[in-house]
Amino acid sequence: MRYYLIVGEASGDLHASHLMAALKDEDPRAEFRFLGGDLMAAVGGTMVKHYKELAYMGFIPVLLHLRTIFANMKRCKEDIVAWNPDVVILVDYPGFNLSIAKFLRANTRIPVYYYISPKIWAWKEYRIKNIRRDVDELFSILPFEVDFFEGKHHYPIHYVGNPTMDEVTAYRKAHPVDFESFVAENNLEHKPVIALLAGSRKQEIKDNLPDMLKAASAFSRYQLVLAAAPGIAPEYYEQFLKGGEARIVFGQTYRLLQHATAALVTSGTATLETSLFRVPQVVCYHTPVGKLISFLRRHILKVKFISLVNLIADREIVKELVADTMTVENMIHELGQILPDGVAREKMLEGYTCVAERLGEAGAPRRAAKKMVDLLKK
Repeated sequence: MRYYLIVGEASGDLHASHLMAALKDEDPRAEFRFLGGDLMAAVGGTMVKHYKELAYMGFIPVLLHLRTIFANMKRCKEDIVAWNPDVVILVDYPGFNLSIAKFLRANTRIPVYYYISPKIWAWKEYRIKNIRRDVDELFSILPFEVDFFEGKHHYPIHYVGNPTMDEVTAYRKAHPVDFESFVAENNLEHKPVIALLAGSRKQEIKDNLPDMLKAASAFSRYQLVLAAAPGIAPEYYEQFLKGGEARIVFGQTYRLLQHATAALVTSGTATLETSLFRVPQVVCYHTPVGKLISFLRRHILKVKFISLVNLIADREIVKELVADTMTVENMIHELGQILPDGVAREKMLEGYTCVAERLGEAGAPRRAAKKMVDLLKK
């Protein structure tokens, strides 16, 4: 069968590549065409456009690139119709992908499957109308989404497990802990590590990293090691690191977490990855006009938490310092609580066990691929 996939960022490229590999196992004759990235290209098929040409985040960048965005969308629609796949698989990236789904529903009979469902439970819940109308099958990777979609909105979905569980489990099996090699290969010190995961976009890094560095520097017994994000040039980090003692590693986020004693983490999938490596963490997310954002968060957002760890557990496992609560003083206090001998460390690790149990066993791409192929054959 012919599969057309659309992703819009690095995490989508990773998850889609694993899904494609699983689809090949289920369907040896699988053909792929996609808007995606290098990891998907390594699995095979034809790349129509790289996701880096699609990804514009924030109001101003989107406004400045509207012509390009509309041109990409037009090209994508035309390409799907011309290739006429057996299914279009959308991966996250709802702004772009829901528009594609609407077009396909109105103009073709090509089924639309959504892998990694849009997070409408956080905001833009009205999009359930679009999903109900335009998406044939929805595949969820977060267990609490079952109650949201099926219980609240009576829209059936498939919970297949979380691919991050697969990725972390596979890494830990393939890479035994070797602190000596990690230190030697990255020119680090023989000191315990505080990991800094400051986000995947330049604005996030700019907003979060300076205060993360100040807070972590208060613990002189530890060395600070920053995980560089994919697609961010080393030069961009230099403005924040020069004159300091923090080191940076590239393409080694999992390896860093494997050796970290604790971490400061910007919200996102990184919070879940950190928990699955069982590294106690403080979630830090700076926003401009912090008091206003805190007010809006309390009164507009539909969820109590911003980190996946707490959302999955449905209670506070990790401390979230967001908007006006993200201060250097608060970060120092919370970090001290989760370092060895800190009063909150063991309780957080117990909470991580609960999160892992709720996610279920590894195997999300395999389960999703099997279900997709079965549905298509029917």
